[in-house]
Amino acid sequence: MPVARVVVDVMLKPEILDPQGQAVQRALPRLGFEGISDVRQGKRFELEVAGPLDEAALTRIREMAETFLANTVIEDFTVKVEDVDGAKAES
Repeated sequence: MPVARVVVDVMLKPEILDPQGQAVQRALPRLGFEGISDVRQGKRFELEVAGPLDEAALTRIREMAETFLANTVIEDFTVKVEDVDGAKAES
């Protein structure tokens, strides 16, 4: 049975302060990495889905992301499907 990979990326909304990202940004020049003007830290979830990856399954994954994986008050999320060849499609 084919297995599809769905990636859910969760990031703080642009207007929300990101102290972890700011700490990384401040550390980079001290480590010799110049020219980085902003850093935002997020979360990545890789879901392997057995069975058909139809619109109903994607809708269910979006619901999961909205209610469990992301705090939509302060975070945005994207859902991407990766096929066997590594190509990506955003939804």
